[in-house]
Amino acid sequence: MNNKFDALKDDDSGDHDQNEENGAQKDGEKEKTERDKSQSSSKRKAVVPGPAEHPLQYNYTFWYSRRTPGRPTSSQSYEQNVKQIGTFASVEQFWRFYSHMVRPGDLTGHSDFHLFKEGIKPMWEDDANKNGGKWIIRLRKGLASRCWENLILAMLGEQFMVGEEICGAVVSVRFQEDIISIWNKTASDQATTARIRDTLRRVLNLPPNTIMEYKTHTDSIKAWEEFHGLVNSSGR
Repeated sequence: MNNKFDALKDDDSGDHDQNEENGAQKDGEKEKTERDKSQSSSKRKAVVPGPAEHPLQYNYTFWYSRRTPGRPTSSQSYEQNVKQIGTFASVEQFWRFYSHMVRPGDLTGHSDFHLFKEGIKPMWEDDANKNGGKWIIRLRKGLASRCWENLILAMLGEQFMVGEEICGAVVSVRFQEDIISIWNKTASDQATTARIRDTLRRVLNLPPNTIMEYKTHTDSIKAWEEFHGLVNSSGR
């Protein structure tokens, strides 16, 4: 799978029907378009690999979110703020999206890219996520773009070798630092979380002293509720 990705990285090798759509995602401003697309996604035919394309083991969906720091968000408002960019089923379809997206290091403000398996929302409460957790790596500025690309290529290429445990990955751009995380289904499975940790260190080429934190989504929800004084919570 890696060879497929390497060979295709500099060769978009396909039509550019999605150029206009993906160009609109570069600054995340076409919110109405994305909302309409999200609402109509269930009515669309399934995304499948094209002729002669290299299928992925799972379909994946790119999401984008941006919000004003410090503004309390409910579960509902968070979900409304997370916009679907699009779903892909092959290596070639991935590169068509990715080649038109702004790199994380060039994003401004409080922004996130999410890449999750199709059907899984990037929210703690999603059925696929609710019993899981995430590995969190805090990065100094300047590393997010490279680390994000390495992470998602490893995820799409099934390098983590943990069956269906991986749910998705997130890169969070913040003012003082950037944060990379990868989400899995079963927080209580220590062997799986350890394997994910070790694979992360390898694919991101992290220094031995890099601090990595594993946080269950249950703990994230509790911390969010305590901070905001709310009953419902989500995402960030």
